Amino acid sequence: MAENSHVLYTREPALGISEFRRVLVESGLGEVRPVDDEARLKAMLEGANLIVTARLDMARLDMAHLDMEATPLIGVARCLTDFSWVCYISDLAVSAKAQGLGIGKGLMDEVARQLGPSVAISLVSMPDAVGFYERIGMKRMPDAFWISRKR
Repeated sequence: MAENSHVLYTREPALGISEFRRVLVESGLGEVRPVDDEARLKAMLEGANLIVTARLDMARLDMAHLDMEATPLIGVARCLTDFSWVCYISDLAVSAKAQGLGIGKGLMDEVARQLGPSVAISLVSMPDAVGFYERIGMKRMPDAFWISRKR
């Protein structure tokens, strides 16, 4: 488990559907993910073989400054990997209130730490997130291909 100030990054294979859904919605990814289809969200979580979360470390926070509506989960990276050659990050979501605080980079760093130096990381970015991935040092790949889903 990695630590960054008041945020704990850890591998969390049993992440619950409701927390996953909430972070997707709060991050803005809820607009392009099946957040109203619980069976599909469950399948997405069960199909991922690396789930890394970012949670507030409540013991270190001054509760007087914490929004009482806030919950501990503030980010998630849902990944598919062989743990040998490549890892595909299918979701990188950070709650809007925590965006701009380094949580996304922290999640990416923890994914890389979990995988080790011999595993490449790939993802398909939402158009408005391209700058983020470039800022954290990811290389844009011109030769990616896509077949759209039917539903």
